Amino acid sequence: MSSVNPMADRPKRDPHPSPLAYKPPQADKEEEAEVLRTLHDLVEGESGFSIHASDEAIEGLAEGVDPRLLKDLRRGTYAVQEHLDLHGLNREEARAEVDRFLLEAAIKGNRCVLVIHGRGQGSKDKIPVLKNALKTWFTRRGTRKLILAFCTARPCDGGGGAVYVLLRKKRPLV
Repeated sequence: MSSVNPMADRPKRDPHPSPLAYKPPQADKEEEAEVLRTLHDLVEGESGFSIHASDEAIEGLAEGVDPRLLKDLRRGTYAVQEHLDLHGLNREEARAEVDRFLLEAAIKGNRCVLVIHGRGQGSKDKIPVLKNALKTWFTRRGTRKLILAFCTARPCDGGGGAVYVLLRKKRPLV
């Protein structure tokens, strides 16, 4: 121990500081406020969507929602409670039907529905017009309040010609 030098004296700290003496940093308050705004938007259905699309598949998940929910939807874990077939409808007719269908399904308390849009084989240039439009319709202000997630259906339910839609749980009216 002969080679050890003593440390310089340190200033003494109060072992029992007053709880009123602590003031959280401003950054913590701002972060807390942002978290509360995000949570409010999620509950009210105001948050945006994370959307992924390819030639064959589309999927979207509301911001702040657990990604495992979308994974379960892709697997077909949720039972389809109702379906809407858009075959034979033009874009405007289909939009009105989708809005009506989703609102009625949400009011009934349905959680998972299927929207059959077709593969676009009957449209000009064989482009799936309704499938591409659904991505926009699902994420616009009125409809997105109802939806947690959506994804292309499994082959047994229509595959690339249909979409599962997972609706938010019905909130009791107060």
